Amino acid sequence: MESLKIAIFCWESLYAERVGGLAPAATHLAETLAQDHEVHFFTRGRIPDQTIHAVHYHYCQPEGANIVEYCTRMSEGMVENFRKFDVGKKFDILHFHDWHPVQALHLLQDRNTLLTFHSTEYGRSGNHFGDWWEFKEISGKEWYGALIAKRLTAVSGSLKKEVMLLYNVPDGKCDVVPNGIVPRQYRAEVDAGEVKRAYGIPPSDPLVLFIGRLAYQKGPDILLEAARTVCRDHRDAHLVMAGEGDMQQALVAQAGDLPVTFPGYIPDAEYIRLLNACDLVTIPSRNEPFGLVLLEAWSAEKGVVAANVGGLSENIESCVDGIKAEPLPDALAEGINAVIGRPQAAGALGRKGREKIDRMFLWEPVGRRMTAAYSRVVA
Repeated sequence: MESLKIAIFCWESLYAERVGGLAPAATHLAETLAQDHEVHFFTRGRIPDQTIHAVHYHYCQPEGANIVEYCTRMSEGMVENFRKFDVGKKFDILHFHDWHPVQALHLLQDRNTLLTFHSTEYGRSGNHFGDWWEFKEISGKEWYGALIAKRLTAVSGSLKKEVMLLYNVPDGKCDVVPNGIVPRQYRAEVDAGEVKRAYGIPPSDPLVLFIGRLAYQKGPDILLEAARTVCRDHRDAHLVMAGEGDMQQALVAQAGDLPVTFPGYIPDAEYIRLLNACDLVTIPSRNEPFGLVLLEAWSAEKGVVAANVGGLSENIESCVDGIKAEPLPDALAEGINAVIGRPQAAGALGRKGREKIDRMFLWEPVGRRMTAAYSRVVA
């Protein structure tokens, strides 16, 4: 494919405002595309424009009384910046990520546009329809974005089906393009015993790690109930639940006297230490359109016990590179009990996962799949 001029619209990036997994996904995709194309990344931030790894970042500073108004103002700022650079050679592709820049998509809908779904508001709400104002507004924007974009991508086949069902999207309009990973960023040599001692855990005791939002979608309450069974069967087991969210206070109360540590938000460096020191990673989500934590765990060659949902279900071959369990306490406990205290078994799962990354989830092949989707827009 000939070199393109690509505009990416995303409300977060690795080098300014970062919220969650969307930042590394969109940023690394942009850097991969920039190896062969001219890429401009329109986002938010209170810093001057900059160029990093050949990607040109352009920032706006929106304000708003609520998240919907904030994203509308952000979109308008993105479009204002876009028009400054849509000169000479016009942009060939305008690529929007999730619902946040849909107002920008609306203002530029006459162009070659592609919208990527990383999740849906329905999924983030735990697979049920919310009746609050923001749910309806955001879901409406997702529907409208899916309607007016020339083409769509979704990060997994299950998310594609969810988008098709929720927003009446025809099958031929949406491609599946998964997220990728830079595995070397998650593998580190650490003194596991030292890391465990920092959390009050004896070096020889098994450490089970959860990392993510403490929110209903991510299933931390399911994991805590499962932990009661696991700790009854393995009295030396410990659980670290890293992250913040609206369920945090209730989870601390639910944990009671279980050997669970809630460190709250942890910086990337500490996450890497914990990831490489733990004995097992759990992902108990009720809804997971992709599950970047899975790729991060595999990058560190860690065994994973994950809910049999969404992208996790698609990407894990159970008992080969991970253990899949229904997002229920008893099923999750059974999956954890199958490998906890068996470091060779857990390590074998992690190594198989690392091999799968090399086959399926490096950014170069993912970038090629995205440019193939672009070619269907400009054809």
